[in-house]
Amino acid sequence: MSETVLHQHKWIDVVKYRWVWFGLSLILIIPGLVAMGYLMFTSPQHFPVKVGIDFTGGTITQYSVTKDVSNDEVSKIRDNLIKAGIENPVIQVLKSNNTISKAENIKPSTVISVKTAFKSNDKASEQKIGDVVKADYPAAQLVQVSSIGPSLGKELFVNSLYALGLAFLGIVIYLSFRFQLDYAVIALISLAHDALFVLGFFAILGIFFDVHIDALFITAVLTVIGFSNHDTIVVFDRIRENCRFLAKKATFPQIVNASVNQTLTRSINTSLTVLITLGALYIFGGETTKEFVLAMIVGIAIGTYSSIFFASTLLDWWRERQETKGAKA
Repeated sequence: MSETVLHQHKWIDVVKYRWVWFGLSLILIIPGLVAMGYLMFTSPQHFPVKVGIDFTGGTITQYSVTKDVSNDEVSKIRDNLIKAGIENPVIQVLKSNNTISKAENIKPSTVISVKTAFKSNDKASEQKIGDVVKADYPAAQLVQVSSIGPSLGKELFVNSLYALGLAFLGIVIYLSFRFQLDYAVIALISLAHDALFVLGFFAILGIFFDVHIDALFITAVLTVIGFSNHDTIVVFDRIRENCRFLAKKATFPQIVNASVNQTLTRSINTSLTVLITLGALYIFGGETTKEFVLAMIVGIAIGTYSSIFFASTLLDWWRERQETKGAKA
């Protein structure tokens, strides 16, 4: 059985070209790091990405209309708001629940929610939003206006960073018990590799296309970290299992190669299935979820790459260094 594992057909020799994978990772990450550094120096909030009103504070204005609102109509409202002088409006279409309807004495219908930057007692912007909405929906009624102050938005951003940090810490603790410390550290480096790529990608989009992230983006990054970690665990688990049976018959690089090729089809098929679903959601879904879905698509794609080509070869390189040091000692 061990001979079969070692001599089975290999689709790709990942260890042989490990410096190619390391170089490719640098090519993917460095432009994003440059973009993040640029935004940290030039943006008013000094964040590495352009952030939306969820993190900077903002005002939510909701209007009730008596008919459904299509995605094309949402795009039209957004364009009209921008023309009216409203910067970076975020529009969501919600179904009014019975509680809100009864409290506001409004017939259950569709609610158009417009998020704008925070301005204290900004009646002018509120009037502009009302004029734009009522131009297409004359029977629209104001449901509510609520504001999030800049301090609360900053607190949400800090809490989001805490959530990311706790996720990384939990993964390291789990992998340290499940495998070994070096497995855990390399898995953490791989996850940081994925997170930095996603952040850098959106930093570049922010510079060239004025894309802003919101709280959903943090959700997407956490989901990507979980998905990528799951994929990495599958590869590492196969490496560990093969080490038990092949340690005396094969070198560690050979075991890594065999393990990666054993899990290659499974990793690609799983990720491809998810990407097809996300692609359909990105094309046919609403405007308000596009950044969230795009972050998922980019994150899962880079997570699949890192699990197969980056994490496994980095583990091999680390073990090779340890063996070299042991031989010298």
